[in-house]
Amino acid sequence: MENLDRKTVAILATNGFEESELKEPMNALKDAGADVHIVSENSGKIKSWADGNWSNEYDVDKTLDEVSQSDYNALVLPGGVINPDALRRNEKAVNFTKSFFENHKPVAAICHAPWLLAEADVLKGRKVTSYNSIKKDIINAGAHWVDEEVVVDEGLVTSRNPKDLPAFCSKLVEEVYEGKHSMQTA
Repeated sequence: MENLDRKTVAILATNGFEESELKEPMNALKDAGADVHIVSENSGKIKSWADGNWSNEYDVDKTLDEVSQSDYNALVLPGGVINPDALRRNEKAVNFTKSFFENHKPVAAICHAPWLLAEADVLKGRKVTSYNSIKKDIINAGAHWVDEEVVVDEGLVTSRNPKDLPAFCSKLVEEVYEGKHSMQTA
């Protein structure tokens, strides 16, 4: 397994994130030795969504006002419907996400999270996947959408849904380990 000592990863989320899509990547990164910060719009706690209902609360480590991409080696974007829809309406969240692409750092987005990537205008010409209900949004943002368990395109890791988490987490850890990429920004 890759050793991610001295690597720090941001997980950007707000209320309504899909619990497994935050928890499993966070645990995989921590198990590999990375420091992981949950970054959100406000301090305090954010509430997860699981099995069609509100679920556990998670402590926010840093707010968007307190962070910069320069603090992190990579970014993880969990899905859920409510979470990315709220974040794509937050200019700070969109700019924070975009800055990882501008600095060629790995980004991992699962399920509905690519909505935030579409808003950040970083999908043109990229091969990605997402939850199938947002396929047209992702194509309209300029991506080449495919129906695959996990897709890696120059440091961008995408998956479709929680069933894909084992493959998603494995590729995420690999990309964080490998570090910077020659990502193209639109």
